[in-house]
Amino acid sequence: MTVLDNSGSLFVEGTCPGTLRFLRHGIGATGRSVSKDWQPDIMQKHLGHMVRILAIVNILLMTGIWASTADAANSPARIVVLGDSLTAGFMLSEKDAFPAQLERKLKAAGVAVEIINAGVSGDTTAAGLARLDWAVPDGTDAVILELGANDALRGLDPNRARRNLETIISHLKKRNIEVLLAGMMAPGNLGEGYANAFNAIFPDLAREHDLILYPFFLQGVAMRHNLNLGDGIHPNARGVAVIVDGIMPKVEELIARVEARRKQAPRG
Repeated sequence: MTVLDNSGSLFVEGTCPGTLRFLRHGIGATGRSVSKDWQPDIMQKHLGHMVRILAIVNILLMTGIWASTADAANSPARIVVLGDSLTAGFMLSEKDAFPAQLERKLKAAGVAVEIINAGVSGDTTAAGLARLDWAVPDGTDAVILELGANDALRGLDPNRARRNLETIISHLKKRNIEVLLAGMMAPGNLGEGYANAFNAIFPDLAREHDLILYPFFLQGVAMRHNLNLGDGIHPNARGVAVIVDGIMPKVEELIARVEARRKQAPRG
């Protein structure tokens, strides 16, 4: 809408801030008439020029959005390993810890990936839940969830461990983060009832939430003296390598889910 004010300024109403342009003519104080020099064809020319500028700006903005989307789709998958001492690398060098060994093996197979070590020695499921928001940063594509061993070692209530893990999973799914759930088994000295209740947590949650499940994180390593530290609980570097070999197919499945989700993501 074209309007003349009492100062003799002509402007186009409805344009966005920064594109409002005043065009002065020798108009009387009444503000009721337009100079004869300001003809409709001239006005149309200026409006057309403005439309072209806005169209170019819009194209540039959309190009940037598409480029950003393409960069995200082609960037390495970012996987956070949220766990306890078994993934943190207790008594191991950083390069021998599970996240580092897993990243090297995936890259050697030609997979573009970034693995972040968010393991904390001694963490229970409750402790993992308490630090979830800062331990899993924005931009995370997937999480390998390995918690529960310390709950079992301390004989904590399996129902509480289940609730903690389920809350973690629910929060991650709300953030569109894929999850690989690493299972754990309770020590036999806690009794059959405890072991049955605890061991069922992981397959149950995987089924209920459509997660990828690696049934037992220490598969092939537990109770093998040559693959563990002196405490007989924590894997040594060779033991970690065995774990990485075993879990690799599940991690590849996890990355496939990440890639499928990226392809489905709306553009712009």
